[in-house]
Amino acid sequence: MIRILTDSACDLSAQELEHYGITAVPLSIHFGETVYRDGVTLEKDRFYELLRESEEFPKTSQPSPSDFESHFEEAKRAGDEVVAVLISSALSGTYQGAQIAKTMADYDKIYLVDSLTATVGERLLLLEAVKLRDAGKSAAEIVEALEALKKRITIWACLDTLEYLYKGGRLSRTAAGIGTLANMKPIITVTGDGNVAVHKKCIGQKRSMEQLVRLTEGKRPDPAYPLFGLYTYDRANCAALAARMAENGFSIPETDFLNVGPSIGSHIGTGAYGVAYIAAE
Repeated sequence: MIRILTDSACDLSAQELEHYGITAVPLSIHFGETVYRDGVTLEKDRFYELLRESEEFPKTSQPSPSDFESHFEEAKRAGDEVVAVLISSALSGTYQGAQIAKTMADYDKIYLVDSLTATVGERLLLLEAVKLRDAGKSAAEIVEALEALKKRITIWACLDTLEYLYKGGRLSRTAAGIGTLANMKPIITVTGDGNVAVHKKCIGQKRSMEQLVRLTEGKRPDPAYPLFGLYTYDRANCAALAARMAENGFSIPETDFLNVGPSIGSHIGTGAYGVAYIAAE
């Protein structure tokens, strides 16, 4: 049997994880001295309530190697293969923790995939892993396919502010440009090496939304895979973007509007929206 493992940054719901037969190891979210486990003791709605109410910026921490080792040891006892699809190693130490756990388990049927992405990007890889597993592919075949596919994952997102990325250490003050322009709406992307980068800074919501449409046109989605809309807390901008995308022939059904969870929401704040997809070859 092939076990598919991931982390909570993938933003699959508990129901989806159960449906697809995926196990998620949670990251931790810190508000001051209080620590929550993403998706276990802290759900999305409550997280965004805390984010809006708290005077402190949240912090995140990776799972410990022992969190992964318990799953790896269980698979070892059962003689199962493991495919673990994890948040970009450039954004979190989660992948490195899983590498340590693999060494501790001393089991050669564990396959780790550094997704070089997060949230909906991870989701896209996991959905492909499930499809391949259910088609009878081996763990090695699944990993080979995912390693090729991850190079085509594309995320474009408009943020309300870069302050969360700066506070979380994902951007320098210079890159974030904190306090430079009123009504500045930055467009971010996840680069090929798995880092977050500011692609462009637009003035106003209308210009930023048009930029997202143009970027998607310039790097078109592969119609063989879903095109997802993403947002943090308020789906209104995501819905408006989907309507604008539809005018250009890109369909994003409401069922594919995804609220980003605490692990990534901690670093981008409320009011973000965008798209995630697998680009055409």
